[in-house]
Amino acid sequence: MTTPVSPSRVLDFLGRLFLAAVFVHALPGKLTDFTGNAGFIASKGIPEPLANVLLFAAILVLIAGSILLVFGGDTILGAALLLVFLVPTTLIFHTFPIDTGLYMNLALIGGLILAITRSTANATPNFRKVRAKAFDSIR
Repeated sequence: MTTPVSPSRVLDFLGRLFLAAVFVHALPGKLTDFTGNAGFIASKGIPEPLANVLLFAAILVLIAGSILLVFGGDTILGAALLLVFLVPTTLIFHTFPIDTGLYMNLALIGGLILAITRSTANATPNFRKVRAKAFDSIR
């Protein structure tokens, strides 16, 4: 007999999938125009050799973070990796001058923070402490 999948688990998966889709969508452009993207990073005052290393690291973090967020047993790690990419990217590329990418990035940062604070390693709500408190109050 199979166990039915709860609607909350399906919605949780869809939420993580949609969050990761934004990061996955950014990958082809970074891969196909590596030199142009590294040049753009360098135009923000980051030395050229470091810009290449940072772009390569960003690509790896985007891939690993997206996979872990959607399919991994540790969605917290996936969301944290994506935050490691997104927070400095937002500060460096979208704040001075403020552009429309800032607001999308702030929304993504909020979603990733929720993924971290509302999930356990298995991407289910963390009710262990609530259950423990309730159980202790019954005793």
